[in-house]
Amino acid sequence: MGRNASEIVVDTLIAWGVDTVFGMAGDGINGVVEAMRNRQGRIRFVSVRHEESAAFMATAHAKWTGGLGCCLATTGPGGLHLLTGLYDAKMDGAPVVALTGLPYRDIAETFTQQDVPLDRVFADVAVYTTRVMGAAHAETVTTLACRSALARRGVAHLALAVDVQEQEEGADKPSPRGSAQTASTNRTDGLRLPEPEAVARAAALLNGARKVAILAGRGALDARAELEQTAQLLGAPVAKALLGKAVLPDDHPFTTGGIGLYGTFGTHAAMAECDALLIVGSTFPYVEYYPKPGQARCVQIDCDSQRIGLRVAADVGLVGDARATLEMLNAQLRRKEDRSFLEKVQAEARRWTETQRAAEESRQMPMHPAVPVAALNRRLPPDAVVVADSGHHTGLVARHVMMQPAHDFAVSGLLASMASGLPYAIAAGLAFPGRPVFAVVGDGGLAMQLGEFATAVQHRLNLKMLVIRNGVLGQIKWEQMLFLGNPEFACEVPPIDFARAAEAMGGRGFTIEDPAQADSVLDEALATDGPVVIQALVDPNEPLLPAVVSEAYKKHLQEALEAGTPGRGEIERALEREPSRSMMRS
Repeated sequence: MGRNASEIVVDTLIAWGVDTVFGMAGDGINGVVEAMRNRQGRIRFVSVRHEESAAFMATAHAKWTGGLGCCLATTGPGGLHLLTGLYDAKMDGAPVVALTGLPYRDIAETFTQQDVPLDRVFADVAVYTTRVMGAAHAETVTTLACRSALARRGVAHLALAVDVQEQEEGADKPSPRGSAQTASTNRTDGLRLPEPEAVARAAALLNGARKVAILAGRGALDARAELEQTAQLLGAPVAKALLGKAVLPDDHPFTTGGIGLYGTFGTHAAMAECDALLIVGSTFPYVEYYPKPGQARCVQIDCDSQRIGLRVAADVGLVGDARATLEMLNAQLRRKEDRSFLEKVQAEARRWTETQRAAEESRQMPMHPAVPVAALNRRLPPDAVVVADSGHHTGLVARHVMMQPAHDFAVSGLLASMASGLPYAIAAGLAFPGRPVFAVVGDGGLAMQLGEFATAVQHRLNLKMLVIRNGVLGQIKWEQMLFLGNPEFACEVPPIDFARAAEAMGGRGFTIEDPAQADSVLDEALATDGPVVIQALVDPNEPLLPAVVSEAYKKHLQEALEAGTPGRGEIERALEREPSRSMMRS
């Protein structure tokens, strides 16, 4: 007996290196699930609590490993639930293959149950999407899906009707042309290099500048040594977009830390005073934190020519692999002997570190949210994998978790989706079974996908999750006030005892409420085997501010407080404490 279409699809995925599929079984995809059951020694199926988590896990798997992520869902709502996580893959350039079911072919698009044309629904999120028309079609389109996801760094989608999933090779006679077509599972890629003339122009621009700053993103992760050499040659401080947090250690002498709402004094000084900007593998979206228009000339390195000049007009665009391009560029750079700009920025970076120490060592009650994050940071082992969700706590991770050379870090980047942190952490634990995984999440995001902690327990992952429990959607609260001058409204998060919830799901739960307890509770929690939740009850009125608060933001904040923001008195007192006081007055 020959293989059926589902078996052909799964065998082809295996041939392309897919070893893990995240998803939920369902009657619209059970043919594919059965094919995986019969191949358990070659491919692992990770059953999740919600399909959105499956897509986030597949995206994170691709980010962690550099290979294909894969997720699966049934017809109708199952496939629709994948979309948020798949947009995360699309926007951050992660290669993911998604499999979904469709109704029986002869009743599709007749208003039958779960009759959603997922191949058309996925047209925007996917670089390639198609229906598998039969067993004879399966290998070719699965190969094309895998090749497309890898080549174009995005989502590929295959939709299989229920009856197609069970169709055997012999029952689907290929066309004369189709019978002669063969599919190759050899992954091929090339090293893209910029034009030598463009490299020479970039070198001349950077050599001629007096104050060069560097902005590095995720595209520079495989070019750490080359980027460090560039910074040394140019005497250039390196700011890191959030996705590039692990590019250089946070205590590296050339690193200024993050940029934007999660920025630092050092980064602000670098961007405010540079006369040339080198962007390596980043499309950091908030243009107000770049050098002002006309201030600095720009060289941008990116493997995608579509991204050149996207945020800042690039005087020279270098399209190519970051490592190889920096090697070519470094060969033509002259070492700058004048280090005064670098030294000034480094002094600002040190001032930032000293200012933040007031938050990290605070003994106030309610507890400052930096206290538990900094305490966790001091306990990170050299091989830690660190994950953040999206929200107020992301800024805490950006500012108080110090990446070291062997650390890995990931977050939902351009999509900045809440509820991604726990799925990312689970994917890390499965991809790196010998490494400890640490997640810092907020109570709002975790409440969305709390049930997924049971998946971590099921797989006995070495996961320690710190929950910043402030009872509020903290980032939204401060955006309402800073961006618009509106009082906080509709940001409350109902209280959930996440420690008890963890225990109910078979894990362990701990609570930190007093900063004096932080060290001892974390020591006990981190010494506990298996998945652990540590909830930290923190001050809901502690400000989330950019390093240097603009006059417009100050004006908006005053308007919001006067308009009746809850906790006005507590917020005003917090603004007079360090580090907020220095950030408001810089």
